[in-house]
Amino acid sequence: MTLYDLKPRFQALLRPLLNRLYRAGVTANQVTLAALGSSIVIGIVLAVFPFSSLFLILPIFLFIRMALNAIDGLLAREYNQQSKLGALLNETGDVLSDAALYLPFALLPGAMPWLVVLAVFLSALTEFCGVLAQTIGASRRYDGPMGKSDRALVFGAYGLAIFIWPMLQEWSWVLFSLVSVLLIWTCFNRCRRALAEVR
Repeated sequence: MTLYDLKPRFQALLRPLLNRLYRAGVTANQVTLAALGSSIVIGIVLAVFPFSSLFLILPIFLFIRMALNAIDGLLAREYNQQSKLGALLNETGDVLSDAALYLPFALLPGAMPWLVVLAVFLSALTEFCGVLAQTIGASRRYDGPMGKSDRALVFGAYGLAIFIWPMLQEWSWVLFSLVSVLLIWTCFNRCRRALAEVR
């Protein structure tokens, strides 16, 4: 079970905005690039000013990013905007956005930078495993327990938590250790289920 399973309900809430964007001439690729660009800007701000008080930005922005990711997919599918360029932008954009938004955690007091870097690397690996499934004839895999939406929830909640209780930064190693274990499990699940699908 993963938050990805709730995506259809979330998309339904975005349909009024989706229709307005389409009528305004906004394309799926523009939304994808906007999500990537804004993620990099937020990541730079958090890296330059690594104060727990600023990490309140993260849960707010991650919710916006989830909405943008849902909108670009809906625009592509429902308004005939699917393209090979869009597929590349979508996959690489997600990995780069994750790196930009989550690496600043390594700069906080009490953090173990190598654990943060490990979690970001494993996040990228989960997406690689999901895409790799297509090379063996399976569908793009989104299995959990630590998919993209789940990571956004966990790290967004942590950003909110250290804004309210800065002393929690001293325990970041526990969070990033647990997340890394769940990411390894996610990689295993995606590969295993891809193999099961093609059988």
